[in-house]
Amino acid sequence: MAMTAEFARIAVDVAGAPYDVVIAPGVIDRAGEHVRPFVRKDSVAIVTDAHVATHWQARLDTALGAVGLTGVWLILPPGEATKSWTHLAQVVDFLIAHDVERRDRVIALGGGVIGDLVGFAASMVKRGCGFIQIPTTLLAQVDSSVGGKTAINTAAGKNLVGAFHQPALVLADPDALDTLPLRETRAGYAEVVKYGLIDDPDFFGWCEAHGAKLIAGDAQARAHAIAHSVAAKARIVAADEKELTGVRALLNLGHTFGHALEAQTGFSDRLLHGEGVGLGMILAARYSVRRGLMAGQDAERIAAHLQSVGLPVSLAALNMACDGRRLADHMTHDKKMDAGTLPFLLLRGIGQTFLAHDVDLADVAVFLDAELAR
Repeated sequence: MAMTAEFARIAVDVAGAPYDVVIAPGVIDRAGEHVRPFVRKDSVAIVTDAHVATHWQARLDTALGAVGLTGVWLILPPGEATKSWTHLAQVVDFLIAHDVERRDRVIALGGGVIGDLVGFAASMVKRGCGFIQIPTTLLAQVDSSVGGKTAINTAAGKNLVGAFHQPALVLADPDALDTLPLRETRAGYAEVVKYGLIDDPDFFGWCEAHGAKLIAGDAQARAHAIAHSVAAKARIVAADEKELTGVRALLNLGHTFGHALEAQTGFSDRLLHGEGVGLGMILAARYSVRRGLMAGQDAERIAAHLQSVGLPVSLAALNMACDGRRLADHMTHDKKMDAGTLPFLLLRGIGQTFLAHDVDLADVAVFLDAELAR
């Protein structure tokens, strides 16, 4: 990892498809110089959403124009509901109409929804064209833009239809976070904390000391958190790109519980993805306590930190008209199901996440009943 106080270049060493993540303030305004070597034509297809376009369409056009490129834009509605069959077809049709070829690169400008959707479309057009990620949310910069997981949601659950398709380049601009609502920044921060809980207790301690400053906009804290998170994910992805050995599965900490909560709340603004992950990590920790794996004070330390930065920590506050069994039923559609059983990410302590294969969903339902009544 090459890094200065204001710049980092992190290599994601995926076999057969290595790429760099460039993290630097103002990099969107200099995107042309980074994108130009990857683009063979004078125009490039760009997909974004209406919120992001308000802030960044003109600036990215200017940056591309400086190196002789013209952007051709598709602007989609914002929100999780855009990760759908309908919008996937819209992106595919747009790329084909723009005569995108297999060796071309498409730009995904936005948060995790846009990155997932565009990456999946790119994996299919002409049996796989290239794409460049320009993530504009904290969640996308520290997690979803790196690693090549692309997908859409279906009525049965989240990310059930997708593909592994690595980007050619990722440009992460911390300045883009200035345009985010506070709630979006907090939601993305949950994915930062995740890296400490997986296998880095010192980084969790750093989060406790600096997380509030990061969320408040401290440039140094943001740059450190993004670079540290990307480096951690790059290491894990390089070891297990397609989640075959169980190493990459560690990145799903909090997601099994979180996706069930998102499904129950209709993949809506009632619960943002990062908020679901944060709650999911708390539930994973408390369930680990129930199983005698983890000290109760460690689980409550996690909850206390997430609460201190303004993230939701209570199921009751979501006002879901369901019981634990209903939430557990959502988990049966999880894409990690294996021969009828669902592996769970549990903890033996902060920084000691592991994959458990002996979890009984009936017991999870009982646990969730107690959490709903908490």
